[in-house]
Amino acid sequence: MNREDIERLSAELAALKCKTQKEVEEARVRFLGKKGEITALFEEFRTVAPEFKKEFGRTLNELKQKAQARIEELKAAAEQSGPSEGPAQDLSMPGDDFPLGSRHPVSIVRQEIVDIFRKFGYDVAEGPEIEDDYHVFEALNFPPNHPARDMQDTFFVSAGHLNPLLLRTHTSSVQVRAMETMKLPIRVICPGRVFRNEAISARAHCIFHQVEGLYIDEHVTFADLKQAILLFAREMFGADTQIRMRPSFFPFTEPSAEVDVSCNICHGKGCNICKGTGWLEILGCGMVDPNVLEASGIDSKKYSGFAFGMGLERIAMLKWRVNDLRHYFENDLRFLHEFETATEV
Repeated sequence: MNREDIERLSAELAALKCKTQKEVEEARVRFLGKKGEITALFEEFRTVAPEFKKEFGRTLNELKQKAQARIEELKAAAEQSGPSEGPAQDLSMPGDDFPLGSRHPVSIVRQEIVDIFRKFGYDVAEGPEIEDDYHVFEALNFPPNHPARDMQDTFFVSAGHLNPLLLRTHTSSVQVRAMETMKLPIRVICPGRVFRNEAISARAHCIFHQVEGLYIDEHVTFADLKQAILLFAREMFGADTQIRMRPSFFPFTEPSAEVDVSCNICHGKGCNICKGTGWLEILGCGMVDPNVLEASGIDSKKYSGFAFGMGLERIAMLKWRVNDLRHYFENDLRFLHEFETATEV
């Protein structure tokens, strides 16, 4: 270490000029960084003879303080002058466009159905996907030997118990929970995912989605059910849509019916979508069986009600002419991109 090195660094600091924050940082590292020139002089100070330590120590401290002050001065000046690297940003210009994900077709259909029934005064109810036998079967009037209770048709989580757990096969279990907990009158729809032990094909899957509805009050009749289904069909498929109801059977409704809508592709003339009939099946429905009402603690002599249920994939297939149900689960971006602009069904 010698006095000439200290004087040289002092002169360089006095003449130092920086226009940008980057240049200021580079200067700080050069003089005061871990491997900076002033830092190196402090390392050499250890080897100075004792009789010169006082003089060199004072001079080094003054040089370090001078460097720190000069760096702060240049930093403040650079901040005031603003960035000089390239053109200033124009905040009035539109931002860069970047691709967004699209809603899944099943989600689009689900939301539209929910919006339609909310206009009719229905609330949305949800329940667990892993349910017990009571809420899925027993409370819905399924007899003990019903085929749906067989493991070939239902995914059981735990078997061999009085009330085994299983993956719900329909969202009717949510209706049971609504009847157990909600005050009358009850008007709810129950959207959700359900599971059945079926072979996967273009027309069937072991996982699918349902929306079921329930209305219980005094003096509810089958005419009320028909009117509710007709209003829904016209909201969903168009004002000219017609419906027809065919007798059917479900353990939890009596009487029961299957509902068809007039084909919105051929307008009833017959096509390959409706198999030449002019009609498309969309849901099942019926009046709630008195046994189901009594199982949930509702007086079946005073109250009556109707229930209905539909598959969301089925509705989406009809709306967009999707010919293979498996497309909904394969996450093929080419398929999903088709619905980027489908804000409304």
